[in-house]
Amino acid sequence: MNPSSSGWIKKLLKIASTNDAYLKLSEKAFYNELKLSGFIYGSNLSVVNNVVDKGDLTDEELCKVNLLLALHYIYNAKPSKESFADSVINFYKNFDQPKSSFFDGLLGEKKSHAQVEVIINKRIHIDDNILTKNFSYFITNALLYIDVLAYQKFLITNTISEKYIQQLEIAIETITLNVFDSKVKKTKYDESLIKLFEASRRYQSTVSYHYNDVLKYLKKPLEKQYIIDIACIASWSDKIIDIDEHKFLVQLSKDLHIKPEVVEQSIKDINTFYILNSDQIPLLSSKNMAKSFYDNSSKMVSKLISRNSKRLMKELRESKELMVLLSQSTSRELTEEEQKKMQEQLMDIIKSIPSLAIFMLPGGGILLPLFVKFIPKLLPSAFDENRIEE
Repeated sequence: MNPSSSGWIKKLLKIASTNDAYLKLSEKAFYNELKLSGFIYGSNLSVVNNVVDKGDLTDEELCKVNLLLALHYIYNAKPSKESFADSVINFYKNFDQPKSSFFDGLLGEKKSHAQVEVIINKRIHIDDNILTKNFSYFITNALLYIDVLAYQKFLITNTISEKYIQQLEIAIETITLNVFDSKVKKTKYDESLIKLFEASRRYQSTVSYHYNDVLKYLKKPLEKQYIIDIACIASWSDKIIDIDEHKFLVQLSKDLHIKPEVVEQSIKDINTFYILNSDQIPLLSSKNMAKSFYDNSSKMVSKLISRNSKRLMKELRESKELMVLLSQSTSRELTEEEQKKMQEQLMDIIKSIPSLAIFMLPGGGILLPLFVKFIPKLLPSAFDENRIEE
């Protein structure tokens, strides 16, 4: 499965149908799985509940998969008369999305998994500047769980409450600002994170809200758990939760009327996650931006070359059967099925020629995925990882 090319959602759901243990988890257990995968923290490092093999999926691809599986989990808990794809499309289309470009070109299209793919891709898209992408990615995608909470409400009420989303975002921003205020030392980095939180909100507001006023917006247990985890992320921005920050988090739990051990577990979870995965999360790296850009680019190219090498080798291995059939055709008449198979493999070989030529060029590892995305029909069957065998 390749979440960077078309057809990945149908392929993912087909694979997930044979490994659907995640659908049987309680809400709290599934939320914890989302935390373990990094989805709640905005740093996706694995697939939730190992529904599919992580393989060599990129952070962004993992984010797409986890968001889709989270929405599917919510849908499965309260199925509607609509199909899953139609339900998700209607949910996002009913959003009062201030960034009007979000759904440009989508409103008149036929509902399908392909349209959901476009929506998911645009939802997690940050910007095209690789130098800044990793840093804003952390905050923007840490807020994606709001989509999941809002989708849950949508399935119950069949409508989107703009007020509900606004209140969640206001609560997150207000409490996050209070976390930063609790820091003894504030750095320029903290100021940057505040700006990223503000920029990541759908609904911008110049009104300032008081801490005590926003607490009433958080009613459900998972909303409270989520805000605690977001507060822990803000506290951990300098790679340590100091005494004052810890006091604030404990007070927050009291104000939300949740047990102190919930906060202690959240602190333990985030410490464990970031300490164990610090080398995989660009935000936590001490490298300068130029070095980070170089390392990330090198990893991307290496991954693309690795992916495409495997595909090319697979195509060549599949072609061995063609040679056997060609040889046998000189001494006997091939069956109709063998003739069809030989024709298919001959076409694959013909299609492989431009692909091989591109791959051999300098930078071919980067060019080849563009062909997979934009001209899939010109590539051999081994390159179509999202194809579902009938």
